[in-house]
Amino acid sequence: MPITTCVFDAYGTLFDVAAAARQAASEPDFPDLAGTWPLLAEHWRQKQLQYTWLRAVTHAHGDFWDVTQEGLDWALEKTGLDGDAALRERLLALYWELQSYAEVPDMLRRLKAGGMATAILSNGSPDMLGGAVSSAGIQDLLEDTLSVESVGVFKPDARVYDLVSKRFGCAKSEVLFVSSNGWDAACATGYGFTSAWVNRAGDPVDRLPWRPAHILPDLTGIPELAGL
Repeated sequence: MPITTCVFDAYGTLFDVAAAARQAASEPDFPDLAGTWPLLAEHWRQKQLQYTWLRAVTHAHGDFWDVTQEGLDWALEKTGLDGDAALRERLLALYWELQSYAEVPDMLRRLKAGGMATAILSNGSPDMLGGAVSSAGIQDLLEDTLSVESVGVFKPDARVYDLVSKRFGCAKSEVLFVSSNGWDAACATGYGFTSAWVNRAGDPVDRLPWRPAHILPDLTGIPELAGL
């Protein structure tokens, strides 16, 4: 069946999760970040993801904002910056204002012009996602923003992917699911979606039972994959 619905992970896919640390490092109040912000951003993201997986398998679901703060606290301690309360506050404030990658608005416009339904499917809480979508100015380019909070478990639980068909009434085979997380794209393949992994870092493919159907360096090629 042809693709009718394009669904995107949010953080790291549409929104640049390293932007908060990068921006703080450029500000005069936080000189200690100048040489460490890439490592801080990497640790923050990895712990944020790891904590969602652990909460999912142990049935200890929590708000993604709490998980985000817990990941940051670990990353700050790991990089020796845990004593700077002002830095912590600034990084968290910036996370609510994440900008989209440069190609996102035009890519979404092309999908909309081609008649595709477009949505976010994310671990993020509704408030967090609403803030990011508004900050990036892409609210008019999305049909909906779907959060795991409606099912109380993080990805890659199948109940999260189920939200797409429930919202749009489409078959799995009609969905192009796009994520910057290789594991997310692979698990979406296992679920039955056509998946695309946005591999900006050029990482190896995860050793899982499934593989992403497509691997791209950025989002510019998504309309072509959708058949436009």
